[in-house]
Amino acid sequence: QVQLVESGGGLVQAGGSLRLSCAASGRTFNNLAMGWFRQAPGKEREFVAAINWSRSITDYADSVKGRFTISRVNAKNTVYLQMNSLKPEDTAVYYCAARASLGRPPTAHGLYDYWGQGTQVTVSS
Repeated sequence: QVQLVESGGGLVQAGGSLRLSCAASGRTFNNLAMGWFRQAPGKEREFVAAINWSRSITDYADSVKGRFTISRVNAKNTVYLQMNSLKPEDTAVYYCAARASLGRPPTAHGLYDYWGQGTQVTVSS
C-alpha cells in the first residue's frame, strides 16, 4: 500500500509560479510510475504530467507543455510539479497518483492505483 500527501498549493497571480510536492510512504518508489492530475469544479479529472520510476520518461498534457516540469527524487520518496507562467485556467485541485508499472506511464486516471487527497491551486487574473 502507498500513501501520498500533496503540499505546496495556494493562491497565486497569473504569471506566477508554484511548486507542488507529493511525499510517498508505505513502499519504495522502485517501479512506481507517478502522475499529476487536476480537477476543476464541474469538470473531469485531467491528466497533467507523469514520470516513470527511473526518470527516463516524462509526459505532459499539451496545455502545460513548456510551463510545467515533473521531477522526482527517489531517495526522498517525493515527486514534484514545478508550475511556471500560471494561468487562471490552471485553477484546480491537483492530485498526485502512483501506479506499479513499467514503461511509459499511462495518462488515464483510472489506471492509477493510489491517490493523494489533493491540494488546491488558485490562479487569479
